[in-house]
Amino acid sequence: MTEWNIQSRAHTCTACTKAFADQETYHTLLTEEKTELRRIDLCQACWAQEYGDGSRDRKGFISYWHGVYEAPPPRTDPIQKETAETLLRKLIALNDPRYIPAGYILAVMLERKRLLKVKEQIVREGRRVFIYEQPKTGDLFTITDPNLQLNQLEQVQRDVGALLEHGLDPQPQPQPAPPEAAPADTAEDAAPSGEQGAPVEPEPTEPS
Repeated sequence: MTEWNIQSRAHTCTACTKAFADQETYHTLLTEEKTELRRIDLCQACWAQEYGDGSRDRKGFISYWHGVYEAPPPRTDPIQKETAETLLRKLIALNDPRYIPAGYILAVMLERKRLLKVKEQIVREGRRVFIYEQPKTGDLFTITDPNLQLNQLEQVQRDVGALLEHGLDPQPQPQPAPPEAAPADTAEDAAPSGEQGAPVEPEPTEPS
């Protein structure tokens, strides 16, 4: 089962495929199907006619909530500074187990800032899994609790700070140029090993 993913809010009803209107009420079901979590977004009419009664008794039911659909703003391409949310999205897209602790800390940070909301907490295969929603976009973030110990927490927090400051793809630092080779006919190169740099005694001269 994939426990580390994002499920975007649909822009159309799952049942009738009609596009949601701006500020329209939608209903969301979270179910388990074949060991995967699936979200179902429904318009008011389909919810009332097909899903409302007995939805909690449906096979695989996990959670239900409703919200107000907000039409996405026009697409732009601004240069954005790395934020906790954009970094979390990148970590989830990487799907690298090394970043699970950092992703968990980022999700907690966003929850404390009220930028993410916990919609459900479940236990899968002995591990806690949190279902977060981004209220503005309706996206769901499925975050596994890495069960961090106190002696691990400080290091993970430092890692998160470094990722926020430098990003996932820091520019490689330029390497210093290798030193130029010294001429082969210098006195030091000509001296035997262990005698390099020894002072040269002047030859005695005859008195005049």
